[in-house]
Amino acid sequence: MTDRRRIPLASRKAPRQARSNDLVAAILEAAIQVLEKEGAARFTTTRVAEKAGVSVGSLYQYFPNKAAILFRLQSDEWRRTTAMLRTILEDRKRPPLDRLRRLVHAFVKSECDEAAMRVALDDAAPLYRDAPEALAIKAESNGIVQAFLLEALPHARPAQRALAGDLLKTTLSCVGKQFSESPRTPKEIKAWSDALADMLCAWLAQATPPASSESRPRNGSSR
Repeated sequence: MTDRRRIPLASRKAPRQARSNDLVAAILEAAIQVLEKEGAARFTTTRVAEKAGVSVGSLYQYFPNKAAILFRLQSDEWRRTTAMLRTILEDRKRPPLDRLRRLVHAFVKSECDEAAMRVALDDAAPLYRDAPEALAIKAESNGIVQAFLLEALPHARPAQRALAGDLLKTTLSCVGKQFSESPRTPKEIKAWSDALADMLCAWLAQATPPASSESRPRNGSSR
């Protein structure tokens, strides 16, 4: 079996001064612009450095290669999504179905707002999707969803909640991706979000199994 060298994804050093923070911010902003305009296939460190107005050497002080820049953009997007999940799904002042509805609306809107960059990052995903750093971020979001489902489906078996989590995330991801590939108006975003939320809430409501078989009516019971 061929030994494939792992591409380094971590930043070479963390910025510690305001000037360094500004430089990294400029590089990342330039990277977003290059990615949206050129796509992942034509994305290079040279183009990013030119767009940011810095030397390639300065860029390499913080990012060892283009994969590290793309992973930083992707991980920032994942962290924003994870923060959104946490804020909405852990708001126990609201009932679970209300939280799910709010999540659907927020997720679909974010997919539409970031459609251009997300499509380009999807093209670059083979560079980092199986990296330990990527798996760690995904595991965090999975934990948030499973904690929500433990509350929403308290009597379900662990395997049922795992399946529900996979179905929920896959449905949101696939619908959001396909829907956001075309420009959408606010009215369209609301209509689709309402319909998707209605579907997922109805599914989650009926997915709750009874606490025990003894709670079911028995044959021959009085009417």
